[in-house]
Formats: sequence, structure tokens, C-alpha cells
Amino acid sequence: ATEQNERLLALSSVYAKGPCSPQREIESINHWRQMPGNSLLCFDSPLYPLLLKEIHCPPPILFVRGNPELLGSACCALVGSRKASAYGMRNAKWLAQELAESGFTIVSGLAAGIDSGAHQGALRASGSTIAVLGCGIDRVYPTKNRAMMEEIAQRGTVISEYPLGAGPRPYHFPRRNRIISGLSLG
Repeated sequence: ATEQNERLLALSSVYAKGPCSPQREIESINHWRQMPGNSLLCFDSPLYPLLLKEIHCPPPILFVRGNPELLGSACCALVGSRKASAYGMRNAKWLAQELAESGFTIVSGLAAGIDSGAHQGALRASGSTIAVLGCGIDRVYPTKNRAMMEEIAQRGTVISEYPLGAGPRPYHFPRRNRIISGLSLG
């Protein structure tokens, strides 16, 4: 536990988010980790996804809700417009469902529009899906996707590289997208 706390302390300096003390940050992370279904993956963890290690600037730490083993499965990313047309939404759901039924894990960003359609299609197929967040894992963005995020956490995986409490920021989403692509074969 002491070695883990030292690693968390070192990582908290990377993710410093203001006046919060490092010890308080560690306590917050440890409390979160004790909740069922929550885990923390460091870069050297055996469950840290091998493909993700290959991207430029892989996240040193991943907050995970759900099944961390899905991160090593055959993944396919499906992302698109937040203001999707009805045609785009139908196709996103259909394509995600077909890919999930073929054994792929669908990776997307839980955003409104195509991302939501991708997750819905995978869930409809009783397939696996991974939601990569552009905020802390204890936050939901957009808030209208709260129920979907909870379902994904139960039946798939939700991940974030951002510290607990971090809100969505415009510059978080391009960084989030590198994780989506880094997890995916296509």
C-alpha cells in the first residue's frame, strides 16, 4: 500500500488541479478505488492496454469503471458529429451493432450524437463498449448521458485519464480522442 501511495503521490503532481493537497488527492483516489467496479491502471500495470502504450504521450494513469480487461480486446473506434442527422444516427447504431455482433469492442467518447449512437448500438447487440471521457471519471458529460454511462460501467468499461473532479474542457477532447484511437485497431 505504501508503494502504491507513493506512485499516486507522484502521479498527482502530474495532474495537479489546484490548491488540493497531494495527501488529500491520494485519499480521494483511494476512496474512489474502494468503490465496487473502480480501478486504477498505471502504465506498468499488466492490464494497461498494449496498443495504448504505442501512442505519442500515453496517459501514465487510467481511471477505470467496469471491466478493465476489455481494454485489451479487439476494439474498433466509432466517433462523429455531436449534431448528427437521423440518417447518421441510424447508421452509427447499425454499424456499432454489426461490429459488436462480430466480436469487436466499440470505443467512443460518450458525447452526444454519433458517439452515443455507437454506444447504443453496441449495447443493443449485447456487445462490449468502452466510453472514454473528456472529464474526470466521477463526472458525466453530457449530463443527459448519465444513464448510458452507468449502463456502460455495468456492461463494459468507462475510462478517463483526468483526475477526479476534473470538468470537461475544450482542450480535453482532442486528448481524449488520442486514447480512443490508441485503443482501437480501426
